[in-house]
Amino acid sequence: MNGAREFHYRLPVRASGVRPGSHPGTSFGPGQEFAMHARLVDYPDPRRLDLRASVQSVRSEWLVRLHLQRVAVPVHVLVDVSASMCFGRSRPKLDVVADFVEALGFSAFRSGDRVGMAAFDDDERDDLFVPARYGRGAGEAVAALLRGTAARQAEPAAVAARVRGDGARGLARAVSKLAGRQGLVFIVSDFHWPLDGLPATLDMLVHACVVPIVVWDEAELAPPGDGALLTVRDLESGAKRTLWLSKRVRAQWRDAVAQRRRALTDLFAKHAMKPFYLVGDFDPDQLSRYFLEQGA
Repeated sequence: MNGAREFHYRLPVRASGVRPGSHPGTSFGPGQEFAMHARLVDYPDPRRLDLRASVQSVRSEWLVRLHLQRVAVPVHVLVDVSASMCFGRSRPKLDVVADFVEALGFSAFRSGDRVGMAAFDDDERDDLFVPARYGRGAGEAVAALLRGTAARQAEPAAVAARVRGDGARGLARAVSKLAGRQGLVFIVSDFHWPLDGLPATLDMLVHACVVPIVVWDEAELAPPGDGALLTVRDLESGAKRTLWLSKRVRAQWRDAVAQRRRALTDLFAKHAMKPFYLVGDFDPDQLSRYFLEQGA
């Protein structure tokens, strides 16, 4: 990615916390948003004394103004690093995710938030865990890990050793560390695995704002326009097969993609989540519009 790109995100609800940041908070402190008046004896800060309100007080008490403080929130990204994420017509999907993570790191730095990463395939990937931290280069370091993982996944030895795994199980183990916590959580995957266990995993993030990012490559969405024979290989298991691209097969391909998209959209909607579909290169402006629409 040439240069740091930024997108603007915000939570749909007020966040709790004590560390100053850019998100509307629920706690009292330095801020510009007036909340209420309170007695000086309860909040002994003469700098916030409101003489007009004190004079008009029914009980003739000294009153101070209380404001809501803007706070920082922890941001976590859960990335699927299974073999299917290394597919791509022009570049691996994991490289596209690295672009997103790099932009997320810069955006979080500008907002005063900490950002961390957990990765999974058929299990949690402890070797790719990055604790939430604040810094200008946090996103670049995490993106470098993902790009290195994509390169290693493409090596012949890694391809030969692949076995089909359960992404839902790996995601559940990665989510367990965030269960019950508040903040912003991105789940980034192509979701090319059974979705039966996903609802229970999403229930563990009930206190967080969750943004599912569905990463697909254009070559997955429609069959090639030319040629009648297509040799395909399952990146998870390594199995190969040849398809005869008849009109019926082409129609089934497109219908399967549409059905999968509806299934994902409906599943996330039941948990009050709207997925962001990332097809092709990452565009930060599209993600900014996504958050604006969510907050409208």
